[in-house]
Amino acid sequence: MPRYMLDTNMCIYLMKNQPESVARRFAKCYVGDVVMSAITFAELEYGVAVSTNPKRERKNLSSLIEDIPVMPFDEAACVAYGPIRLATRDAKKDALDKLIAAHAVSLNLTIVTNNERDFAKYPSVVMENWLA
Repeated sequence: MPRYMLDTNMCIYLMKNQPESVARRFAKCYVGDVVMSAITFAELEYGVAVSTNPKRERKNLSSLIEDIPVMPFDEAACVAYGPIRLATRDAKKDALDKLIAAHAVSLNLTIVTNNERDFAKYPSVVMENWLA
């Protein structure tokens, strides 16, 4: 069973910067411990589409999903989304973060993010920052 779901910003760090602190933390995990949401994958696909070097970014993304499986956004994630959106309904700018948070909650996973302030607003979300 996975234990962590990477937020989009962590995936971008892994694809581009590969910071030492994230690499060290990731290395402590077993295969299958870390996943990404289909929502994050969609965001990363958009990043490839708008990139000035899509061939390089496609290679980086392909390499990332070899190590980090993409979890489908399913019915349980949809159910978890209701309370999260309700609790933050006045915040319009973070629609995709709400979906990622709901996905993590539905799977009982810890979100790994560098965006702690926004994710802290969502009920039932557990998070860690591997860059801190």
